[in-house]
Amino acid sequence: MNSLATEVLRLLMVRGETLAVAESLTGGLVAAEITATPGASKVFRGSVTAYATELKHELLGVDATLLAERGAVDPQVAAQMAVGVRKALGADWGIATTGVAGPEPQDGQPVGTVFVAVDGPFPASFHPAGGGKVIPLRLNGDRAEIRMESVRSVLALLLKGLASEQTGNERAQDTEQNGGF
Repeated sequence: MNSLATEVLRLLMVRGETLAVAESLTGGLVAAEITATPGASKVFRGSVTAYATELKHELLGVDATLLAERGAVDPQVAAQMAVGVRKALGADWGIATTGVAGPEPQDGQPVGTVFVAVDGPFPASFHPAGGGKVIPLRLNGDRAEIRMESVRSVLALLLKGLASEQTGNERAQDTEQNGGF
């Protein structure tokens, strides 16, 4: 999976942009994956692991009424987490994970229900509304497998957003200039 993180970091570096991470069910695994790549400190601002529901409101600015009515496992919560961490840590891009890794259901949601979100300067071609992007996932497997697939999914979503602005020629030129990552 490190190749996803490596490519994300390479594109952030080429673009001169930064990243912040908000995590719940992944408990720091996204940040660990990113920081396992040499050179991450050039673009990675930091992360907030808001495992407790009230911290999503207190640290990330997720709407308290939304949390009370729908719980922490909700697409709008994921979107607000991504926006909140981006603002809180002063990053160009914010990504977030929230969901149920198990073994028990949470907030009325079954095990394997996950939402990953990205907020950042999307081009109009990627997201015409100009805001963030949330992907709902229904994952199978044990707790560890659900958490790792959540990490992969949020990094893939960010990579899609980052890569959507670049043409093939720009990518080739960037790779030549930077010798890879």
